[in-house]
Amino acid sequence: MKYEKIRKQVLDAILEAVEMGLIKGTSGNIAVRDEVEDVIAITPSSIAYKTMKAEDIAIVDLNGKWIDGPYKPSSETPMHTAVLRARKDIKATVHTHGMFATIMAMDEEALQPTTPPQAEFAPVEIVPFIMPGSDDLADSVVSTLGVDGRAVMLKNHGMFCCGKTIKDAMAATIYTEEMATTAYYAKVLGNFKPLPEAAIVKMKELIAADKAV
Repeated sequence: MKYEKIRKQVLDAILEAVEMGLIKGTSGNIAVRDEVEDVIAITPSSIAYKTMKAEDIAIVDLNGKWIDGPYKPSSETPMHTAVLRARKDIKATVHTHGMFATIMAMDEEALQPTTPPQAEFAPVEIVPFIMPGSDDLADSVVSTLGVDGRAVMLKNHGMFCCGKTIKDAMAATIYTEEMATTAYYAKVLGNFKPLPEAAIVKMKELIAADKAV
């Protein structure tokens, strides 16, 4: 099987996301860029993830052209490939419809962390609603992520996260959903108090230096 390594990484990650409840049905998609060749493994369109095999994962080039695999690539391929083209530091991207990220994406303010581990991915800015699968959405996600963003929320849609590895991209996804969950319940209780800005900066410094506990 061609591109076995990245296909297996995508399959393992999508099954993990399903197991954690971040993805339901055939919604959401994951992509991983090959470390040597300019190709990307991405989940195919409308195929049940729980019965998927590694060889079912689609392969596209950096512009989204379908080059291998029995099933056509995800309709969100433009969003994934746009980020992977724009960010040379990024090798993996994850798009989910996690419940709390979707709820908090309806807010007008960026999502702020309430615990130290969440600080790495904050603030999580909001991308206005744009039709899924469109180049306009892809461009807006790239712009909102900027040069070092790891996560954005998509209004009335979900979230999009990225990382240097699939492990990093999944961590961004998990902690962004956690950030949205804690913020939601704290706001319902009327006691939402995000981490102070100074603490966020310090945590980012510790994480970057690999000194976070």
